[in-house]
Amino acid sequence: MIDISAANTLRFQDLGAIKDIDVVILGAGINGAGTFRDLCVQGVDCLIVDKADFGSGTSSAPSRLIHGGLKYLETGEFGLVAQSTLERNLLLRNAPHCVEPLPTFIPVFSWTRGIWAALRTLTGSTTAPRSRGAVLVKIGLRMYDFFGARNRVMPNHRFLFKKKALKEMPHVTPAIVAGGIYYDAKISRPERLVYELVADGLQANENALATNFTTLLSSENGVLTFRRANGETFSVRPKLVINAAGPWIDHANASLDAPSKLIGGTKGSHILLDHPELVKSLNGHMIYFEADDGRICLVYDYLGLAMVGSTDIPANDPETVRCEEPEIQYFLESVRSLLPSLRFSRDQVVYTYSGIRPLPASDASSPGLISRDHSAPVMEATAERPFPVVSLVGGKWTTFRGFSEEVADLVLKRLQRQRRKSTQQLAIGGGRQFPADPAQRGAWIEAAARKSGIDITRAETLLSRYGTTASEILDHAATSPYRDSDRLSDAGHYSLLEIDWIARREFVVHLSDIVLRRTTIAIEGALTMAGLLDMARVAAEALGWDAARTESEIDDVVMTLADFHGQDLRLTA
Repeated sequence: MIDISAANTLRFQDLGAIKDIDVVILGAGINGAGTFRDLCVQGVDCLIVDKADFGSGTSSAPSRLIHGGLKYLETGEFGLVAQSTLERNLLLRNAPHCVEPLPTFIPVFSWTRGIWAALRTLTGSTTAPRSRGAVLVKIGLRMYDFFGARNRVMPNHRFLFKKKALKEMPHVTPAIVAGGIYYDAKISRPERLVYELVADGLQANENALATNFTTLLSSENGVLTFRRANGETFSVRPKLVINAAGPWIDHANASLDAPSKLIGGTKGSHILLDHPELVKSLNGHMIYFEADDGRICLVYDYLGLAMVGSTDIPANDPETVRCEEPEIQYFLESVRSLLPSLRFSRDQVVYTYSGIRPLPASDASSPGLISRDHSAPVMEATAERPFPVVSLVGGKWTTFRGFSEEVADLVLKRLQRQRRKSTQQLAIGGGRQFPADPAQRGAWIEAAARKSGIDITRAETLLSRYGTTASEILDHAATSPYRDSDRLSDAGHYSLLEIDWIARREFVVHLSDIVLRRTTIAIEGALTMAGLLDMARVAAEALGWDAARTESEIDDVVMTLADFHGQDLRLTA
């Protein structure tokens, strides 16, 4: 396998002069990364740039669901539901190391309530419906099954009367009259998937470039000048620019001399609870429910913790967004009302996060009514700016591939080129050659264990965490100072070998890249100060950090976790 990070570094050594390039993509979130991969597969020479790390903005703060958007049926966005369910089914096949089926229970508290409100919403009312009754839910689930029929990989829904529903979900309030079970999916490692899309693009096109922690310094006479994290500057002359900066789209357009007012974001917050009794009672299901104030909430098992979300609050400052205490209390009160026989308290909260959804500017009275569909408006070239700018507005995690395909086709048409290959059946990262059934999975795990000398359980863990990339990580032991048996302090399910591989091979600039994005160790609540010091030592050796830089990186992680994720590592020292 090509050492992507090393190859990319070598390519940048040739950028002393202005380099002509087909497309520059600003922003390496899920939409930018997906578009980068698609264009690279078509042979288009692309540069993707992010002012922070790949997948570090809004794309790192979703509900971690891959779903068709059941609630979008109410607003009549049938095309979005059709595309979302198709893309959900494709992702289950193309990224099986990150995406897995999620049976979902929807509690129903009345038989007929909400029908007239739903009809008003469907015909354009700006008032969100309250309380969806059994009739409405049953109709919605039938429609959902219909839209999800293309490339189906999961069963149709089941509708349960009260007795059977409570047997399935015994801790749910007995106030329900019925319940439905349908299937969506969850993504365990969204940040890694963003990185893998970028890496796949670089592998697909040897002329492609990717760089994180890189700032746009100027846009003059059709030339964009950037400064990289190491202080080096370079300039490119693009034929077209794609603005995939998410909540920062309007800011980025202003810097390109293409002023816009496209974004009207909302804030989505989540909490994770250390609550083994709740996780066990869910039995692998998500509960998708209506809180007392009419807002939609969810709770499900995420890597052994209970994920609870999400809020939908108008907000526009992605730099300082965080989950606030009133939101935490709102979540706790909501699950207490839904699951009255279980205990919920503030001390069960082990991690919080929040992000700004880059939704289109809207005058909707309720944030929940703002469309989650996407668009790609084009600002044509001018005399001062001789390249057009395509802005990627809206969208959702699930539909990134379809959105990327639409944008890539737009770009190909403007460049007068033909599509070479569809990405519909194109596996992502560690999903390539992933064992397709339990027998093949067992054979892969047994072969990896035999070759590397690790036990079967450990091989299965690594396959689940990295997909088939796990074999390359295990092979890394031949050149690394570490072995898989060398484990992080207080987090023995992560090895120093993994951290060394990531630091050397996966575009790591800061320690936080490993802690928060290339791994899920922080969000799992598994990180302690001792473990962080181990990770810092390994990263410092791999990246050549001196003692002062290493200490600064440790301090930055500690501060970020405390300020933005409600996690104080100093208490674990």
